Order: sequence, then structure tokens, then C-alpha cells
Amino acid sequence: MTEVAGLAPELKGAKKGQGEIPVASAGERFTSVDVEAFEIPGGREENWRFTPLKRLKGLHDGSADLSGSATVTVAGAAQVEKVGRDDARIGEGGTPADRVAAQAWSAFDEATIVTLEGTPEPVVITVEGPGAGAAAAGHLQLRTATHAEATVVIEHRGSGVLADNLELVLGDGSRLTVIVTEEWADDAVHVSAQHLSIGRDAVLKLVSVSLGGDLVRISPTVSYRGPGGEVDLAGLGYADAGQHLEQRLLVDHAVPQCKSNVLYKNALQGRAGVPDAHTVWIGDVLIRAAAVNTETFEFNRNLVLTEHARADSVPNLEIETGEIVSAGHASATGRFDDEQLFYLQSRGIPESAARRLVVRAFFGEILQRIPSATLPELRERLEAAIEAELAVVGV
Repeated sequence: MTEVAGLAPELKGAKKGQGEIPVASAGERFTSVDVEAFEIPGGREENWRFTPLKRLKGLHDGSADLSGSATVTVAGAAQVEKVGRDDARIGEGGTPADRVAAQAWSAFDEATIVTLEGTPEPVVITVEGPGAGAAAAGHLQLRTATHAEATVVIEHRGSGVLADNLELVLGDGSRLTVIVTEEWADDAVHVSAQHLSIGRDAVLKLVSVSLGGDLVRISPTVSYRGPGGEVDLAGLGYADAGQHLEQRLLVDHAVPQCKSNVLYKNALQGRAGVPDAHTVWIGDVLIRAAAVNTETFEFNRNLVLTEHARADSVPNLEIETGEIVSAGHASATGRFDDEQLFYLQSRGIPESAARRLVVRAFFGEILQRIPSATLPELRERLEAAIEAELAVVGV
């Protein structure tokens, strides 16, 4: 590795990994809970080059006053604890890989740990922002007992600035479905690192829905603690004029016989005279030499509805062993399919209604992953929110 002059040995990897010299592999990514181990981003770093730093409200350079407080409420059958960062369970999900996540890790007053031992009814966790003009740090950990099965909804609402870490620690043989919604007010900024630790033969299904907020940047990292783990990551984002929605994920296959499937879809609609609607999707999948018999695929699709909209999509796949079952990635960005519109209009459907049907169908594959039997009201609410977004510009 290239030496960086003038730095202590323990910081050289951090500066190289987070600076303008990119790491050669996702496996070399630097992690630390020490804020000062990460350099202040300037915008040219690979990890930050798509993010409008001026809109982070000082989260990236330490100037944000994180003395505000986000409110976390939990409804449902689960064990809920409020703990300090000295609790031995904190960090079992993973470690921050960027400065904002490390800042949030070192600044939270207390973490919320939710332990799930298996319940037929969904557990609903509501995170309320600190309020307009305020900023806060947060930490939430979900844990499943061995062979437990549970469904959790995490709803983000309100105003203000929030930097947080979310840990999902799945016990061996457990099954967890999590739906995370970003339903912020227009002024909100949310930067979240998600640490997803999968036990032996455990199954995680995670659906992310980003609709609100001025800037929302989510960074999931998947790690497997034993063979047989399965992860299904799905997400949708609807960015309108001036919104920045960003997803940066890493699926780290380091053990044998694990599976991952990734599907994210974004729709964008802009407007003249304001910053572009902007979505960013960075998908990294790493298959290490020990991860034989891996199955993985990742796909990102972006639907551009109007002018003044920009979608950046970068899928990456690193394979260090030839003994895998399958691996692939794909990305597609485009406007409406004229053939679909023609087909619908030829059957008497007006153009505006036809366009809405196309968008509904585009997102339908993601929304169907929200279990309708247990969460019918949630799916209906999200469908209504998307319909309201479409009505803004008369799509």
C-alpha cells in the first residue's frame, strides 16, 4: 500500500481509504469508531464524490451541533433497553466506515436495543427527528434470538438533521423482515450507516423506502458470521425537485454457502429553477477467497420522469474465487417506455393515467415485498404517498 507522508501508521490506511487515492478492493475498506481517524471529506473522495457536502449541515466536518435529540418509540412485543456505548453488545453488527458514522457513534447519549424473540405481530419503531434547526446523533440495534422470526417497521419522520447507526444482529437460524421508511419533512437531512450481521442459516429481508427529506444518504454493509446466511435487499426512492437520495451498499461474502440478492429502483422528477432531483446508487459486492458456493446478484433501475433529473448508478462486483454458484450485476437508467404508453393509450387510457400506471408497475415489484397480510396499512400509505408525488407535476 502507498505510504502517506506525515501520518501516524494507524492513520495511513484511513487517509488512503477515505482520501483521493481509492483502495484497490472493498476488502481494504477502513473502519473505526474514532472520528479523527477519518479525514474531513472535501468532495473528491470516492466515498463522497456524489454527495453535496454543503447540504450535510456540518455532519461531515464536525461543525454540526449534535446536542439535539431524536425520539425513538417502540410499539409491539419486544424487549426494549436504553444503554450507553459501554454496553458490550454495541458494535456487534459492525463498525463505522466513514467520518459521519463515526461522529454519530461517538456522539449519541444512549442507544436503543430491541431484542426480538419471535412474535406474529409486527413491531413498529418510530424515529422522530430533533426538529427544525436542530441536529442529533442516534444509535439503534435490533437483535433476534436463535431461530426467532419477526417483522419490524422503522419509520423516520419529522424535521432536523440526524446522523445515526443502525445495527441488525441476526441470531443463528432466525428470520427477520425489516421495512425502513424515510418519510421526512422537506428540510430534513438523514445520514445513516446500517450494519447488518447475519448469523449461520439466518435470513434477512430488508426493504428501504425513501420518499421525504432534503438529503438522505443510507449506507448498508452486510457481513455473514456463518454459512447458510441469506440476505434480500430491496429499495425504492422517489426524488423530486431538489432532493438528493443516496444508497451506498457493500455485501461482504467472507464465508461459504451464503446468498445475497439486491434490487433497488428509483424514480426522479425535476423542475426548472431548482437543483436537480438526484439519486445515487453504489452497489459493491465482494466475494472473498473463502466464500465458496456463493450466490449473488444485484440490480439497480432508474426511471427518469422529467428533465432536470440525474441518476448515478455504479454496480461493482469483486470475485476472489472461481468456486461460486452464480454472481452478476446490472444497472439501467431510462425514460418512459414509449411502447408501454402506446399500448395503454391504444386501449383508451389517457396519457397522464397511462404514465401513472407505468410508474406504479415500476415500483410494484418492491412494494410487493412488504407483507400485505401483516402490514396492509403501511403498503397502502406508501402507495398513496407515491401517487401524491406523481400528482405534483401531473405525471
